[in-house]
Amino acid sequence: MTKVEYRVKQRERASAFTLIELLVVIGIMGLLLVLMAPAFTYIKGGTDVASAAYTIQGALDTARTYAKANNTYTWVGFFEEDAPPPSTTPVPAGIGRVVMSIVASKDGTMLYTGNLTSPFTLDASPNQAALIQIGKLTNIDNVHLKTFPAATATPPPDTFDTRPAVNSTAAQIGNDATTDPSTPTAPPNPALTFHYPVGSSSPRYTFTKVVQFSPRGEGVVTNNSYTFVTISEIGIEPTHGAAVPASTPANVVAIQFTGLGGAVKIYRK
Repeated sequence: MTKVEYRVKQRERASAFTLIELLVVIGIMGLLLVLMAPAFTYIKGGTDVASAAYTIQGALDTARTYAKANNTYTWVGFFEEDAPPPSTTPVPAGIGRVVMSIVASKDGTMLYTGNLTSPFTLDASPNQAALIQIGKLTNIDNVHLKTFPAATATPPPDTFDTRPAVNSTAAQIGNDATTDPSTPTAPPNPALTFHYPVGSSSPRYTFTKVVQFSPRGEGVVTNNSYTFVTISEIGIEPTHGAAVPASTPANVVAIQFTGLGGAVKIYRK
């Protein structure tokens, strides 16, 4: 072997990786992936709940805009089913998937009068043809409706913990005690119900958690006292499948809307 050939061999040997070096690099990469996985999971969860909040905001804005543009009343219904949902009809209440439906009064009337002492079904007899469906159903996965306690801090609000307080659970849309007994049902006394499909004799969904918008754009969570309040709220938290989180997650959201004007604002924690 000439001196030149020997030097070439030495360079090739010096520039190559040994098996031990490769194993060390692979081990470091595996450790980094393990450490980064929880961070990615948390970021994805935060993104999911934020996307859900903006989807709910969009439904409320759509209903309010339609009510004002068409001089009529609109209603946004919220229903929570299991994730994945069952194939039975009607669908029972569950955990993990929120379903929203928007309907409007065809003739511009609210279809009922005065305060309600018992639930009134908007599309029951003689009103089977009084409602029109606005758009399709909206499904939001990995989300649970949650009743949050009132904020203790004093406004001006700039975080979830200092959001404006609502009067009571009558002005909130949150959980159902039959599926989540840890917090009170909101609203506690449903006043209005409607179905999907509207007017159906065998509906898949019955919506009892309902927000109503008037032709002036005023918004209210329907309840049997029908109290008009300054602030109403819809609470959501992330979930995985059909199980209520054991403890309240860090990334929860409150979607609030004003009674006068129906303006929507999102508060995150």
